[in-house]
Amino acid sequence: MTDNPFLIPSPLPYQLPPFAEIRAEHYRPALEAGMAEQLAEVARITGDPGPASFENTVVALERTGELLRRVLTVFDNHASSYTEPQVQALDAEFKPRLAAHSDAIHLDRALFARIDAVHAGRAGLSLDAESLRLLERHHTRFVRAGAQLPEADQQRLRELNGELAAAAATFEQNLFTANAEGALVLESAEQLAGLPEAEIAAAAENGQARGHAGKYVLSLLNFTNQPALARLTDRAVRRRLLDAALDRALATNGPVAARMAALRAERAALFGYPSHAAYVVADETAGSVEAVTAMLERLVPPAVANAERELASLRAAAAADGVTDFGPHDLAFYSERVRKAEYDLDSAELRPYFELERVLLDGVFHAAGLVYGLTFTERADLVGFHPDTRVFEVFEADGSPLGLFLADFFARPSKRGGAWMDELVKQSHLFGRRPVVFNNLNITKPAPGQPALLSSDEVVTLFHEFGHALHGLFSDVRYPLLAGTEVPRDFVEFPSQVNEMWASWPEVRANFARHHGTGEPLPTELVARLEAAAQFGQGLKTVEYLAAALLDWAWHTRPVDPVADSGTAVDAAAFEAEVLSRVGLDLPEVPPRYRTAYFSHLFVGDYSAGYYAYIWSEVLDADTVEWFRGNGRPIRQSGELFRRELLARGNSVPALDAFRAVVGREPELAPLLARRGLGG
Repeated sequence: MTDNPFLIPSPLPYQLPPFAEIRAEHYRPALEAGMAEQLAEVARITGDPGPASFENTVVALERTGELLRRVLTVFDNHASSYTEPQVQALDAEFKPRLAAHSDAIHLDRALFARIDAVHAGRAGLSLDAESLRLLERHHTRFVRAGAQLPEADQQRLRELNGELAAAAATFEQNLFTANAEGALVLESAEQLAGLPEAEIAAAAENGQARGHAGKYVLSLLNFTNQPALARLTDRAVRRRLLDAALDRALATNGPVAARMAALRAERAALFGYPSHAAYVVADETAGSVEAVTAMLERLVPPAVANAERELASLRAAAAADGVTDFGPHDLAFYSERVRKAEYDLDSAELRPYFELERVLLDGVFHAAGLVYGLTFTERADLVGFHPDTRVFEVFEADGSPLGLFLADFFARPSKRGGAWMDELVKQSHLFGRRPVVFNNLNITKPAPGQPALLSSDEVVTLFHEFGHALHGLFSDVRYPLLAGTEVPRDFVEFPSQVNEMWASWPEVRANFARHHGTGEPLPTELVARLEAAAQFGQGLKTVEYLAAALLDWAWHTRPVDPVADSGTAVDAAAFEAEVLSRVGLDLPEVPPRYRTAYFSHLFVGDYSAGYYAYIWSEVLDADTVEWFRGNGRPIRQSGELFRRELLARGNSVPALDAFRAVVGREPELAPLLARRGLGG
């Protein structure tokens, strides 16, 4: 262990992990040492002979686990971003062990007794607002983790948590395998007709990398409608690609998901909740199952009505081509065809103006300067976790350092699908640490010498994920538990969705939307067509999203079933069909954005009973965008207010209090309905 780089805080700037020194064999001993060290630190807290106080109990607890934190942030990123067999095996082994470690702390009766005593006497402690918030959050976390349960229930809780952690690891590895095996292998470039030359070249490179030299491979991205479906002219290829996306991991992950849903329901029942969703939402801004259900049900009828109108025009366009059996594999293709016909707008026409480097530097970073005064310097002397990773130092308007931003943009076979943000170093005044955050995306890597040209959706994703990064970078709190994105799940997407607005802000778009070859700006008439088409397809997109959100909600509002308590009696495909029919979203041409077997938000990540958060947060987002546009302040002044009162506060104040501090009132639904064309 003497040469293990995790043993001491990193000597690099901002405590950036020393990736150049870290090897896979360092993880096991560091994880084991980290867990042992934290348990010893907790034992010192509970062994303190003095009365429990805020400092010797709550703050002391905040100080525990530093070694474990250092290794876990790197290990979790490695397991997601650069998967290899040794790391997969460790992940499967340590997920249950880490769950047991968490239980050992949160179910420690002596530790909870001290926290409970401090909490009971909080009125007489004269704590500042952030310290009081920390105390309340720790107390709530321990209660929700089972600290007050009887011994027998705690023992069952440990078993459930261990089984769920193991199942999550299994689900993740099954999906990784299914994505790899489901990649579409094509024999000739002719089968890719309709794709730009650069994407055909990238498919050839992908084939080479995956051991299919001379062939063309389209990898599966971690959602249903694959981007290539909008342009592939060969219907048979489109059908094969969509079928591969829809059917992946169903046989392996369907039973795993059903089992996990049953285990979660049983766990919720231990706490006295009728369902896992009720347990989850009790600690979110939504507050109740009824509130979430009412919102989702309110959105379904107008979304379906819009989708049906949009589908009619797509079917008509397909019929003009002689297609009488319009199916889901035709949806994206004819959406693109109709959009081009109605708005004279072709997504392929836009891509040359959205080159990755320019979008990043002259778009995302430029907007951060415009709104918040930030500047960025690439640090070639600092290395990330993969050769594709780039490291940027972030500076305040006055030139003082703020933190580090890492970006890993390109897809590869070893990276899980999707896009996400995380923190390698969490901001904390208690530890004197500045933030180190990263974004992971899955943009198709271009062939050597070719530019990375983005779709308009990928441009928005880049801005979205950087919104999460800003939330972490701007954190200005004392305690790590309250820092940055440590907010309710149905609030955490709000700042990132707000940041999407800058992708279409005229001053920002004019700065980045330039032809990669000529440097010419996006033509004014093309901008006008792009804006005119902004609501095109919103009905279909909303239906896709709501179908996924209501599948999540259906899985997790189920009570414990004494007949099918193993979970394996529930057939995932049949369950999906029944749910979508019941809620009125069984449009055969419009599959959900995610099906159960590849819905990793729910069964690997922490969004179980929480996928509704995206549209719940979008209510706040749409309202805030209108505030930015109409509050009468300069953009820089509005940005400072948004940063100071919301982004910087993390979870040091209740989430909706932070929203009200910015906008000055309760959130309103009307801006979201208008944005999505859903009426009043």
